Amino acid sequence: MESTRIYDYTKYHPMDEIYKWMEDVERENPELVSSAVYGRTFEGRNITLLKFGLQNPEGKEKKVIWMDCGIHAREWIAPAFCQWFVKEIVTSYKTNKKLEQMLQNLDVYVTPVINVDGYMYTWVNTTAIAALVLTSTEILMPTGERLVCHLTVVQTHTVGKKPGKMVNQTLCFLTIHSAGQLILLPYGHPQISAPNYDELVSVGKAAAAEMKKLHGMGYTVGTSPQILYPNSGSSRDWARLVGIPFSYTFELRDKGEFSHLLPEDQIKPACEEAYAGALSIITYVHDKTFNSGAIPSAAVSGVAMVMLSSFMVVFLTTGVLL
Repeated sequence: MESTRIYDYTKYHPMDEIYKWMEDVERENPELVSSAVYGRTFEGRNITLLKFGLQNPEGKEKKVIWMDCGIHAREWIAPAFCQWFVKEIVTSYKTNKKLEQMLQNLDVYVTPVINVDGYMYTWVNTTAIAALVLTSTEILMPTGERLVCHLTVVQTHTVGKKPGKMVNQTLCFLTIHSAGQLILLPYGHPQISAPNYDELVSVGKAAAAEMKKLHGMGYTVGTSPQILYPNSGSSRDWARLVGIPFSYTFELRDKGEFSHLLPEDQIKPACEEAYAGALSIITYVHDKTFNSGAIPSAAVSGVAMVMLSSFMVVFLTTGVLL
């Protein structure tokens, strides 16, 4: 584990260093970590995830936690956090019994940089940090959706007939962004609420409380229309719409002083508080599922999803409630 221990998690890294770090993490933790290429960018680069999980001692089916970072290429603190999150997992699971238990019941999928083309562009053209760049990434999700990810835009269209098995197993979807110090929950439309809205708020506020304990930074919890602005096309909304019960967007530091140009001396505290928040949510989801004996329904049927998607398209386009 030597190479991953000496990796500097308090610096921003270019894509080639992140790829090499991912290889080292997998090689040095074979009992815990595997990798998969699940998409190709517009410019032909691999989109790679790391999967973290231990064998379930009873041979039971495991559930899934999803985390992605760097869908908006200029938000460098997001990939830095995914790397920090991985570090915390691989360095503590052997001594943290609770984390070990969760990894026996859950597989955690982490994509450190999902918009590889855009991220690489920001390293060679610094104007991309402050301006929209039409670099795109296309991802074929396990659910049969193809995501087209621009620097600040995400679009989806269905390429399969029904959700894949993975979405049926997924309990929690976390997408990491900056800035604003927000924990956003579905939905982006001001007149639509998630069916478990109250629970999403409660779990989000508990995470924000854990985050504040570390460095005193406050994170506001709510839907985008409540605390930011109405929006559409977010992966957070998509995840909840297809039936993943817990779906959040983390908007990391800060509140405007540096915005997307967060200085490197803030990487460590920003990642420490974000890890506390993410772990709070993951722990709640795990305990609700495996300690209560009641497993949340993580998906709707293929037919129901098509009907619901059609309903949402009509409603959000016309404002007419059918």
